[in-house]
Amino acid sequence: MGDAPLYGHDGPGPSARAAVRARLAADRADTLARAAALSRDYDGIVAANALIAVDDEHDPEGGTTAFERAHVAALMAQTREHLEELDRALERLEQGRYGQCEGCGGTIPPERLQIRPAATTCVRCARSGPRRA
Repeated sequence: MGDAPLYGHDGPGPSARAAVRARLAADRADTLARAAALSRDYDGIVAANALIAVDDEHDPEGGTTAFERAHVAALMAQTREHLEELDRALERLEQGRYGQCEGCGGTIPPERLQIRPAATTCVRCARSGPRRA
């Protein structure tokens, strides 16, 4: 039974599925921790701004704090998107579609999935289409 393909149309074999699930869960836990840290950073920026002048336009530090706030908000959005990608990857794993390219239907190379566990396309499709996992 160890001859089953690691990834492909039937998804990973049972032992590989557990390893993939663990890797996705670890990535998800790291991402949740990053989201919490970013949320604290954002709250800190907002709280610090509440103690100073409200007029960003005329405050010499206003541009900097506005940039910091926007930067952290963008990082928070990226983190939320990554969580959604990981959740979809877990769904594909449960449905037996993990490792199958959504573009061509072929197998996503295991090396790509090691680097980008939430990848939905093989390298060829990723290069030819709009930038995506």
